[in-house]
Amino acid sequence: MTTEAQAPTREATLTLLLRQGESSAANLAASLGISVQAMRRHLRSLKDDGLVEASPTPTGPGRPSNLWQLTEQGHHHFPDGSETFALGLMESMKAALSPETFTSLLSQQALKKANLYRHQLGSGSIQDRLEKLVELRRQEGYATEWQPAPDGIGWFIKDFHCSLQRIAEEYPSVCEQELLLMRQTFPDCLIDRVNWRLEYGNCCGFQIKPTQGND
Repeated sequence: MTTEAQAPTREATLTLLLRQGESSAANLAASLGISVQAMRRHLRSLKDDGLVEASPTPTGPGRPSNLWQLTEQGHHHFPDGSETFALGLMESMKAALSPETFTSLLSQQALKKANLYRHQLGSGSIQDRLEKLVELRRQEGYATEWQPAPDGIGWFIKDFHCSLQRIAEEYPSVCEQELLLMRQTFPDCLIDRVNWRLEYGNCCGFQIKPTQGND
């Protein structure tokens, strides 16, 4: 099956799961008029992309069947208008507040988010926490990756898709809060921005280096 033929079926499958909450491969296949084998291939592909997940459900004697549902990332696949609302809210705030107050509010939001991240990441090694952060960011709509620094000292974290991209284009100061967020999330590290999509390149990136005694 060609990619062009697959795409409408994938979107239709996601839409059905959005409406039904959960469903079996057989029911999805019947709704779309394709074979169960073909539907299972689509579901495996969607699972690999992090958009759906399966939970075994007993149906009597024999092996349990799977019921499929959207993941959180799958729900985010559908536009919800929140970006338009956020841009309008930012515009109203900037018009009503002084530049200092506007920046202070953004900083407070970054600090609040950093506190939440630190709680979710726990107290493991820097690399363990970094791996957990990447997974959290992916769940939030970022296409985030990490890699060790070539010199073996520290790591790089890169966002190839940013859920704040559209807002950052209108309000670049949001990106400064992202840097503050990273620094507060890893207070035992030195963190600098090394890539910025608004200026160049295809990603935003940060270099993370442990402070002395924290490697």
